[in-house]
Amino acid sequence: MLDKKFSPERQSAFAARFEAQKIAFGPVVFQCVRYAWKRGMLQALADAGGAGLTVADMAATGKWTEYALKVVLETCLSSGVVYLSAGSYVLDKAGYCVLTDSITQVNLDFNHDVCYEGLFKLDESLDNEKPLGLSALGNWPTLYQGLSQLPEPAKTSWFAFDHHYSDTSFPSILPDVFATAPRKLMDIGANTGKFSCAALAYNPAVEMHLVDLPRQLSVAEENLKTAGVHERAHFHSIDLLDNEAALPAGMDMIWMSQFLSCFSEPAIASILQRAAKALAPNGQLLIMDTFWDRQRYDIAAFCLINTSPYFTAMASGNSKIYESADYVRLAEAAGLQLITTRDDIGYCHSLLRFAKVEK
Repeated sequence: MLDKKFSPERQSAFAARFEAQKIAFGPVVFQCVRYAWKRGMLQALADAGGAGLTVADMAATGKWTEYALKVVLETCLSSGVVYLSAGSYVLDKAGYCVLTDSITQVNLDFNHDVCYEGLFKLDESLDNEKPLGLSALGNWPTLYQGLSQLPEPAKTSWFAFDHHYSDTSFPSILPDVFATAPRKLMDIGANTGKFSCAALAYNPAVEMHLVDLPRQLSVAEENLKTAGVHERAHFHSIDLLDNEAALPAGMDMIWMSQFLSCFSEPAIASILQRAAKALAPNGQLLIMDTFWDRQRYDIAAFCLINTSPYFTAMASGNSKIYESADYVRLAEAAGLQLITTRDDIGYCHSLLRFAKVEK
């Protein structure tokens, strides 16, 4: 994939200074635009069409005060969300994205409900490589221990974020998963069991092995029971941060989706070593993840790169969105060989297929 270029090569000093101020006031813009969306201001402007609405028109509805309208809409004006036409505010293209684009809304909710308060401690989290911002949500060593207990609206926004990026990929990758006709398939980092449900429904002969922490496994088991596919599923409660915790052996295929990015490089190395040992002869490992270096468009790379601070401050303290070469390097050290790479899956996923190097 091509190197990403997020700004012109020859940026003028004036333009550079303006971009710097956008960064400085980024949190303010975020909150005001979110307020305009959540409180219905943007919807009112959309309903008004090209004619737009004046502040007085909007205040007359009784939904907002003139003061709130002026503060919020002026910030929206400065950020290209709305524009002024003959004294009326009109929704601009960026405003339509906030109002109608699902991925924009998912990102806004995730950053506000899950990350915003905790990111105040990003500097301490980076210095200590611990998720010190997580205390804004609960008292756990990492977010993963508390995932099923997150307070609302953080819990809903976290799962919406996670599923929005992964669910669009599942239908298209199931033929890849079953291309080698695996009979024993292990889902490491099973989470709520969505992939396992899809795999069990897709192939009536496969035997699934789900690996995760106890609370996540209990949720996954309930979901598989609801889907009526739990009879071919086995549940393995394993803390993968325990380097001595072995994985069930004899697997034809091991699947990891948006999983390894939850760990530091040393932890990934350990997980891949144990995964290699768990593979049967001729078994394969499939890793589907969001690699910022393999994106077709800068917008996707931008979103992924800026998800990494969430992992620092909120999730684990020492993980991130990785480059694909990082996984390949660590997999090769674990005795695995990259066979194929497939990009452009769903919104922004790539699929790496590895085989065990037979000695």
